[in-house]
Amino acid sequence: MAGVHPQDDLLKMTHRENWKVQHERLHVKHRGHEAMHAEMVLILVATLVVAQIVLVQWKQRHHRSYNLVTLVQMWVVPLYFTIKLYWWRFLSMWGMFSVITSYVIFRATRKPLACRTPRMVYKWFLLIYKLSYAVGVLGYLAIMFTMFGFNVFFRIKAEDSMDVGVIMLFYGLYYGVMGRDFAEICSDYMASTIGYYNKGGMPSRSLTNDICAVCGQRILVDVEEEGFIEDTYQLSCGHIFHEFCIRGWCIVGKKQTCPYCNEKVDLKRMMNNPWEKTHVLYGQLLDWLRYLVAWQPIIIGIVHGINFTLGLE
Repeated sequence: MAGVHPQDDLLKMTHRENWKVQHERLHVKHRGHEAMHAEMVLILVATLVVAQIVLVQWKQRHHRSYNLVTLVQMWVVPLYFTIKLYWWRFLSMWGMFSVITSYVIFRATRKPLACRTPRMVYKWFLLIYKLSYAVGVLGYLAIMFTMFGFNVFFRIKAEDSMDVGVIMLFYGLYYGVMGRDFAEICSDYMASTIGYYNKGGMPSRSLTNDICAVCGQRILVDVEEEGFIEDTYQLSCGHIFHEFCIRGWCIVGKKQTCPYCNEKVDLKRMMNNPWEKTHVLYGQLLDWLRYLVAWQPIIIGIVHGINFTLGLE
């Protein structure tokens, strides 16, 4: 019909129909460019391989700087996309998490260290860890719920339920990674300040049998004395700790050695409840996700730069 602009037709289409039209136009635009596409794929694969080798070598040779740079990127990269795409809900949660975590880090890096600071730090990051775990699981279940078509029984659109699932999964994994990384930094600072732990050498203080090397407090106290009354846990090396402290050190703080003698900790032996073993697997998943969120955008940016330089579209 005369006078009808193609752009008006796009406005009348549904989101799915619009996406199909745009997808078809993209195929038409790139038809006949198979050789160029093959070059772009080779560049992508080569860049990924080289980047992976560089990152692995960096992590092995300079572990501390690698973790610090990765953590800064984990903190800043999502913020950039959040502001660019107007994701105000994520920005508000990011801001609240950043403010509270900054205060916790401030307390953990003070000298002298307050006696209750280690417990406060581990409680905060344990809360973040458990919340991220729960939200991530709910997000995964929502995605499975949609993929198997159960949303139809509740008259929920597939797009809506899938969006909720993906957002919850991302929130859970992202804050899980951030919480564990910040907890590791706080663990190093606090343990070094207390003096029973030294990452690069011998501790500055000698540990006695009645002191917990994680918090620096007495393990067993009388009822009228100030201190923590709770269960204790003995590692295979013979050193005894408050159970909450050593679990926070190993699971939340990502440490797998004794806080005093650096002997390897058997995490499987520490997990009395079979369900707790999933926390270790979840922690390994978070470590893998760190690479995906922090370094993948930079690697893709490098690939785009190479393609642009070579005139590939």
